[in-house]
Amino acid sequence: MLERTHLAIVREVARQGSLTAAAEALCVTQSALSHTMKKLEQGLGTAIWRREGRRLHPTPAGDYLLGVAERLLPQLERAEEQLRQYARGERGTLRIGIECHPCYRWLLKVVAPYLERWPEVDVDVKQRFRFGGIGALFAHEIDLLVTPDPLHRPGLHFEPVFDYEQVLVVNRDHPLATARHVEPEQLTDEVLITYPVESDRLDVYSRFLHPAGIAPRRHKVIESADIMLQMVAAGRGVAALPRWLVEEYAERLAVVPVSLGKEGIAKQIFLGFRKAEAGIDYLSAFVELARQERDVAVGALEWVPHADGCRHGDQV
Repeated sequence: MLERTHLAIVREVARQGSLTAAAEALCVTQSALSHTMKKLEQGLGTAIWRREGRRLHPTPAGDYLLGVAERLLPQLERAEEQLRQYARGERGTLRIGIECHPCYRWLLKVVAPYLERWPEVDVDVKQRFRFGGIGALFAHEIDLLVTPDPLHRPGLHFEPVFDYEQVLVVNRDHPLATARHVEPEQLTDEVLITYPVESDRLDVYSRFLHPAGIAPRRHKVIESADIMLQMVAAGRGVAALPRWLVEEYAERLAVVPVSLGKEGIAKQIFLGFRKAEAGIDYLSAFVELARQERDVAVGALEWVPHADGCRHGDQV
Protein backbone atom coordinates (compact mmCIF):
# COMPACT_ATOMS: atom_id res chain seq x y z
CA MET A 1 0.00 0.00 0.00
CA LEU A 2 1.29 3.44 -0.91
CA GLU A 3 2.08 5.51 2.18
CA ARG A 4 3.20 9.04 2.87
CA THR A 5 6.66 7.75 3.79
CA HIS A 6 7.04 6.35 0.28
CA LEU A 7 6.17 9.69 -1.26
CA ALA A 8 8.65 11.49 0.98
CA ILE A 9 11.41 9.06 -0.01
CA VAL A 10 10.64 9.39 -3.73
CA ARG A 11 10.72 13.17 -3.51
CA GLU A 12 13.98 13.25 -1.56
CA VAL A 13 15.76 10.72 -3.80
CA ALA A 14 14.74 12.83 -6.82
CA ARG A 15 16.13 15.93 -5.11
CA GLN A 16 19.37 14.36 -3.91
CA GLY A 17 20.02 11.96 -6.79
CA SER A 18 21.18 9.08 -4.57
CA LEU A 19 19.89 6.85 -1.80
CA THR A 20 22.81 7.81 0.44
CA ALA A 21 22.14 11.54 0.27
CA ALA A 22 18.37 11.00 0.57
CA ALA A 23 18.81 8.80 3.63
CA GLU A 24 20.99 11.46 5.26
CA ALA A 25 18.42 14.18 4.50
CA LEU A 26 15.60 12.04 5.92
CA CYS A 27 17.66 10.99 8.98
CA VAL A 28 17.40 7.25 8.29
CA THR A 29 19.96 4.63 7.39
CA GLN A 30 20.63 3.85 3.76
CA SER A 31 19.84 0.18 4.31
CA ALA A 32 16.45 1.03 5.81
CA LEU A 33 15.65 3.37 2.93
CA SER A 34 16.78 0.80 0.33
CA HIS A 35 14.67 -1.88 1.97
CA THR A 36 11.60 0.37 1.99
CA MET A 37 12.00 1.25 -1.69
CA LYS A 38 12.60 -2.37 -2.71
CA LYS A 39 9.51 -3.48 -0.84
CA LEU A 40 7.47 -0.71 -2.50
CA GLU A 41 8.66 -1.70 -5.99
CA GLN A 42 7.78 -5.33 -5.26
CA GLY A 43 4.35 -4.31 -4.05
CA LEU A 44 3.71 -2.12 -7.09
CA GLY A 45 5.17 -4.64 -9.51
CA THR A 46 7.30 -2.05 -11.31
CA ALA A 47 10.66 -0.34 -10.94
CA ILE A 48 10.67 3.25 -9.72
CA TRP A 49 14.34 4.05 -10.31
CA ARG A 50 17.01 3.35 -12.90
CA ARG A 51 20.67 3.88 -12.18
CA GLU A 52 22.97 5.97 -14.38
CA GLY A 53 26.44 5.92 -12.91
CA ARG A 54 26.14 6.98 -9.30
CA ARG A 55 22.84 8.78 -9.73
CA LEU A 56 19.30 7.45 -9.66
CA HIS A 57 16.77 8.64 -12.21
CA PRO A 58 13.02 7.93 -12.08
CA THR A 59 11.43 5.49 -14.48
CA PRO A 60 8.09 6.50 -16.10
CA ALA A 61 6.37 4.97 -13.07
CA GLY A 62 8.76 6.87 -10.82
CA ASP A 63 8.02 10.12 -12.65
CA TYR A 64 4.31 9.62 -12.07
CA LEU A 65 4.87 8.84 -8.39
CA LEU A 66 7.14 11.88 -8.06
CA GLY A 67 4.37 14.06 -9.49
CA VAL A 68 1.97 12.67 -6.90
CA ALA A 69 4.50 13.37 -4.16
CA GLU A 70 5.07 16.95 -5.36
CA ARG A 71 1.33 17.61 -5.31
CA LEU A 72 0.29 15.87 -2.10
CA LEU A 73 3.20 16.36 0.30
CA PRO A 74 3.08 20.18 0.32
CA GLN A 75 -0.65 19.99 1.08
CA LEU A 76 -0.09 17.60 3.98
CA GLU A 77 2.80 19.66 5.30
CA ARG A 78 0.72 22.82 5.01
CA ALA A 79 -2.19 21.16 6.84
CA GLU A 80 0.07 20.01 9.68
CA GLU A 81 1.60 23.47 10.07
CA GLN A 82 -1.84 25.05 10.02
CA LEU A 83 -3.07 22.70 12.74
CA ARG A 84 0.01 23.41 14.86
CA GLN A 85 -0.70 27.12 14.52
CA TYR A 86 -4.29 26.58 15.61
CA ALA A 87 -2.98 24.63 18.61
CA ARG A 88 -0.79 27.62 19.53
CA GLY A 89 -3.76 29.95 19.23
CA GLU A 90 -2.59 31.43 15.95
CA ARG A 91 -4.65 31.88 12.79
CA GLY A 92 -1.93 30.80 10.39
CA THR A 93 0.37 32.18 7.71
CA LEU A 94 -0.75 33.83 4.48
CA ARG A 95 1.81 32.89 1.83
CA ILE A 96 1.85 35.34 -1.06
CA GLY A 97 3.65 34.75 -4.34
CA ILE A 98 4.69 37.56 -6.71
CA GLU A 99 5.08 37.21 -10.47
CA CYS A 100 6.07 40.76 -11.35
CA HIS A 101 8.88 43.01 -10.12
CA PRO A 102 6.87 46.25 -9.62
CA CYS A 103 4.09 44.34 -7.83
CA TYR A 104 6.37 43.93 -4.81
CA ARG A 105 6.33 47.63 -4.03
CA TRP A 106 2.57 47.73 -4.47
CA LEU A 107 2.17 44.71 -2.20
CA LEU A 108 4.17 46.27 0.63
CA LYS A 109 1.64 49.08 0.87
CA VAL A 110 -1.17 46.56 1.34
CA VAL A 111 0.70 44.26 3.72
CA ALA A 112 1.34 46.97 6.31
CA PRO A 113 -2.32 47.76 7.08
CA TYR A 114 -3.20 44.06 6.80
CA LEU A 115 -0.71 43.07 9.51
CA GLU A 116 -2.12 45.82 11.71
CA ARG A 117 -5.70 44.58 11.28
CA TRP A 118 -4.84 40.84 11.51
CA PRO A 119 -2.15 40.59 14.23
CA GLU A 120 -2.69 36.83 14.62
CA VAL A 121 -1.80 36.13 10.98
CA ASP A 122 1.73 36.04 9.63
CA VAL A 123 2.59 36.98 6.03
CA ASP A 124 5.27 35.28 3.97
CA VAL A 125 6.18 36.63 0.51
CA LYS A 126 7.75 34.36 -2.11
CA GLN A 127 9.22 35.55 -5.40
CA ARG A 128 10.62 32.25 -6.65
CA PHE A 129 8.62 29.07 -7.18
CA ARG A 130 9.49 25.52 -8.20
CA PHE A 131 6.54 25.34 -10.60
CA GLY A 132 5.89 28.96 -11.56
CA GLY A 133 3.09 31.03 -10.03
CA ILE A 134 0.15 28.94 -11.22
CA GLY A 135 1.92 25.70 -10.36
CA ALA A 136 2.74 27.09 -6.91
CA LEU A 137 -0.96 27.69 -6.28
CA PHE A 138 -1.89 24.17 -7.35
CA ALA A 139 0.98 22.70 -5.32
CA HIS A 140 -0.08 24.68 -2.22
CA GLU A 141 3.30 26.42 -2.08
CA ILE A 142 1.45 29.74 -1.83
CA ASP A 143 -2.08 30.89 -0.94
CA LEU A 144 -2.26 34.07 -3.02
CA LEU A 145 -0.60 34.96 -6.30
CA VAL A 146 -0.01 38.58 -7.26
CA THR A 147 0.16 38.75 -11.04
CA PRO A 148 -0.65 41.12 -13.92
CA ASP A 149 -1.26 38.16 -16.27
CA PRO A 150 -3.62 35.57 -14.83
CA LEU A 151 -3.91 32.13 -16.40
CA HIS A 152 -7.46 31.00 -15.71
CA ARG A 153 -7.51 27.33 -14.73
CA PRO A 154 -10.21 25.15 -13.16
CA GLY A 155 -10.15 25.52 -9.40
CA LEU A 156 -8.53 28.97 -9.42
CA HIS A 157 -10.04 32.43 -9.17
CA PHE A 158 -8.35 35.73 -10.08
CA GLU A 159 -9.66 38.93 -8.55
CA PRO A 160 -8.67 42.25 -10.17
CA VAL A 161 -7.61 44.67 -7.45
CA PHE A 162 -5.82 47.51 -9.20
CA ASP A 163 -5.77 49.18 -12.63
CA TYR A 164 -2.50 50.56 -13.90
CA GLU A 165 -0.71 51.82 -17.00
CA GLN A 166 2.63 50.83 -18.42
CA VAL A 167 4.55 53.91 -19.53
CA LEU A 168 7.85 54.81 -21.07
CA VAL A 169 10.21 56.48 -18.61
CA VAL A 170 12.58 59.10 -20.01
CA ASN A 171 15.00 61.65 -18.66
CA ARG A 172 13.43 65.04 -17.96
CA ASP A 173 15.60 66.59 -20.72
CA HIS A 174 14.91 63.83 -23.25
CA PRO A 175 13.27 64.98 -26.54
CA LEU A 176 10.29 62.70 -25.76
CA ALA A 177 9.75 64.16 -22.27
CA THR A 178 7.21 66.69 -23.56
CA ALA A 179 5.46 64.30 -25.98
CA ARG A 180 1.75 63.56 -25.51
CA HIS A 181 2.59 59.92 -26.25
CA VAL A 182 5.31 57.90 -27.96
CA GLU A 183 5.06 55.70 -31.07
CA PRO A 184 7.12 52.50 -31.61
CA GLU A 185 9.22 54.08 -34.35
CA GLN A 186 10.52 56.66 -31.89
CA LEU A 187 12.37 53.99 -29.92
CA THR A 188 14.55 52.70 -32.78
CA ASP A 189 17.51 54.81 -31.60
CA GLU A 190 16.97 54.21 -27.88
CA VAL A 191 18.58 51.94 -25.29
CA LEU A 192 15.58 50.20 -23.68
CA ILE A 193 16.08 49.10 -20.08
CA THR A 194 13.82 46.36 -18.71
CA TYR A 195 13.74 43.72 -16.00
CA PRO A 196 15.56 40.46 -16.85
CA VAL A 197 12.49 38.76 -18.33
CA GLU A 198 11.88 37.22 -21.75
CA SER A 199 10.88 39.96 -24.19
CA ASP A 200 7.64 38.19 -25.14
CA ARG A 201 6.53 38.56 -21.51
CA LEU A 202 7.18 42.29 -21.44
CA ASP A 203 4.26 44.45 -22.57
CA VAL A 204 6.55 47.07 -24.09
CA TYR A 205 7.57 44.38 -26.56
CA SER A 206 4.49 42.17 -26.91
CA ARG A 207 1.92 45.00 -27.05
CA PHE A 208 3.94 47.89 -28.42
CA LEU A 209 7.16 47.13 -30.32
CA HIS A 210 6.60 43.65 -31.75
CA PRO A 211 3.23 44.41 -33.42
CA ALA A 212 4.92 47.30 -35.22
CA GLY A 213 7.95 45.23 -36.18
CA ILE A 214 10.20 47.62 -34.28
CA ALA A 215 13.22 46.92 -32.07
CA PRO A 216 15.20 49.38 -29.93
CA ARG A 217 18.83 50.08 -30.76
CA ARG A 218 19.84 48.11 -27.69
CA HIS A 219 18.07 46.12 -24.98
CA LYS A 220 19.64 46.30 -21.51
CA VAL A 221 18.39 44.36 -18.47
CA ILE A 222 18.61 45.47 -14.83
CA GLU A 223 17.02 43.73 -11.85
CA SER A 224 16.53 46.73 -9.58
CA ALA A 225 13.89 49.39 -10.29
CA ASP A 226 15.96 51.86 -8.28
CA ILE A 227 19.02 51.36 -10.48
CA MET A 228 16.88 51.29 -13.61
CA LEU A 229 15.43 54.71 -12.81
CA GLN A 230 18.83 56.05 -11.83
CA MET A 231 20.10 54.99 -15.26
CA VAL A 232 17.19 56.77 -16.97
CA ALA A 233 17.76 59.89 -14.86
CA ALA A 234 21.41 59.84 -15.92
CA GLY A 235 20.42 59.72 -19.57
CA ARG A 236 21.66 56.15 -20.09
CA GLY A 237 18.44 54.90 -21.67
CA VAL A 238 14.66 54.69 -21.38
CA ALA A 239 12.57 52.14 -19.49
CA ALA A 240 9.06 50.69 -19.27
CA LEU A 241 7.52 50.80 -15.79
CA PRO A 242 4.21 51.42 -14.00
CA ARG A 243 3.11 55.06 -14.03
CA TRP A 244 2.48 55.07 -10.29
CA LEU A 245 6.02 53.86 -9.61
CA VAL A 246 7.54 56.46 -11.94
CA GLU A 247 5.53 59.27 -10.36
CA GLU A 248 6.82 58.26 -6.93
CA TYR A 249 10.42 58.57 -8.11
CA ALA A 250 9.77 61.69 -10.20
CA GLU A 251 9.66 63.66 -6.94
CA ARG A 252 13.39 63.09 -6.43
CA LEU A 253 14.73 61.96 -9.82
CA ALA A 254 14.76 63.72 -13.19
CA VAL A 255 12.41 61.21 -14.85
CA VAL A 256 9.14 61.68 -16.74
CA PRO A 257 6.43 59.11 -17.69
CA VAL A 258 5.13 59.11 -21.28
CA SER A 259 2.24 56.95 -22.51
CA LEU A 260 3.07 54.12 -24.92
CA GLY A 261 0.86 54.81 -27.91
CA LYS A 262 -2.12 57.12 -28.20
CA GLU A 263 -4.35 54.86 -26.10
CA GLY A 264 -1.69 53.81 -23.62
CA ILE A 265 -1.19 50.24 -22.36
CA ALA A 266 -3.75 49.38 -19.69
CA LYS A 267 -3.13 46.54 -17.24
CA GLN A 268 -4.49 45.21 -13.95
CA ILE A 269 -3.00 43.57 -10.91
CA PHE A 270 -4.84 40.37 -9.94
CA LEU A 271 -4.86 38.31 -6.77
CA GLY A 272 -5.24 34.63 -7.58
CA PHE A 273 -6.26 31.96 -5.11
CA ARG A 274 -7.79 28.48 -4.94
CA LYS A 275 -11.59 28.63 -5.15
CA ALA A 276 -11.94 26.06 -2.38
CA GLU A 277 -10.26 28.49 0.03
CA ALA A 278 -12.22 31.60 -0.90
CA GLY A 279 -14.12 31.36 2.37
CA ILE A 280 -11.03 31.58 4.60
CA ASP A 281 -11.61 34.82 6.44
CA TYR A 282 -8.05 36.13 6.64
CA LEU A 283 -7.45 35.34 2.94
CA SER A 284 -10.63 37.01 1.73
CA ALA A 285 -9.88 39.93 4.05
CA PHE A 286 -6.56 40.49 2.30
CA VAL A 287 -8.26 40.57 -1.11
CA GLU A 288 -10.86 43.03 0.16
CA LEU A 289 -8.22 45.21 1.79
CA ALA A 290 -6.24 45.27 -1.46
CA ARG A 291 -9.29 46.70 -3.20
CA GLN A 292 -9.97 49.20 -0.42
CA GLU A 293 -6.38 50.32 -0.05
CA ARG A 294 -5.57 50.76 -3.73
CA ASP A 295 -6.44 54.49 -3.74
CA VAL A 296 -4.23 55.07 -0.70
CA ALA A 297 -1.47 52.75 -1.92
CA VAL A 298 -1.05 54.30 -5.34
CA GLY A 299 -2.38 57.81 -4.98
CA ALA A 300 -5.91 57.23 -6.31
CA LEU A 301 -4.77 56.82 -9.91
CA GLU A 302 -7.99 55.74 -11.62
CA TRP A 303 -8.11 55.47 -15.40
CA VAL A 304 -9.47 58.54 -17.12
CA PRO A 305 -8.68 58.68 -20.88
CA HIS A 306 -6.74 61.83 -21.70
CA ALA A 307 -4.10 63.06 -24.09
CA ASP A 308 -1.18 61.82 -22.02
CA GLY A 309 -2.39 58.22 -21.61
CA CYS A 310 -4.52 56.09 -19.37
CA ARG A 311 -3.61 53.55 -16.75
CA HIS A 312 -0.22 52.54 -15.45
CA GLY A 313 1.76 49.30 -15.57
CA ASP A 314 4.34 46.76 -16.53
CA GLN A 315 3.66 43.15 -17.26
CA VAL A 316 6.59 41.74 -15.39
